Amino acid sequence: MGGVLAVLGPLGRLNAALCTAGRAIGVVAITVMVAVTLLQVVMRYVFNNALPWPDEAARFCMLWMTGLMAPTALRHGGFVAIDSLLMALPVRLSSLLSLILLSISMLVLVMGLSIGWAEVNGLGGRFDTASLYLPTSWSLESWYRIPRSWMMLSLVVGFAMLILVNLELMLRALMGLFGAADRLPMVRNPVLGSAE
Repeated sequence: MGGVLAVLGPLGRLNAALCTAGRAIGVVAITVMVAVTLLQVVMRYVFNNALPWPDEAARFCMLWMTGLMAPTALRHGGFVAIDSLLMALPVRLSSLLSLILLSISMLVLVMGLSIGWAEVNGLGGRFDTASLYLPTSWSLESWYRIPRSWMMLSLVVGFAMLILVNLELMLRALMGLFGAADRLPMVRNPVLGSAE
């Protein structure tokens, strides 16, 4: 179990750092998403002059926000789950069932990562967005059209982070399976500020 703990410590710290950064960037993304959506509502219904770019910008931010915040939700049990069976079972059986379910989840996540990579490098990723541009000069005279692959990259980053978190959860379940759950380092809840 010492080898599992030796891997679990650095992996847990890496996941904590990645999830913290992901939450920070995700908060910015959701703020921008809400702002551009409100701007579009005002422009469309107050001024009767809809802008071409806010819908695509909101979709871009939503994809990145989801990809960056989902690992935190997985790590802290924030996804919808029916866990009454896990709580009713003894610790070792509960850990075994968790390990089986997390192994199935790992297969799905690896498939999702390969699909995301195919989207970035596939036909859709070769095109540019319809209306999103970045300025390439301070004078705002030249602009760069954002490629769709930047949007699809959120899938790759999100699934890669989810795989790392899932691996940590699998190692934790393995420790519980061998009766060493009490030796696990605590996971700090970013919302409540407490350990779980």
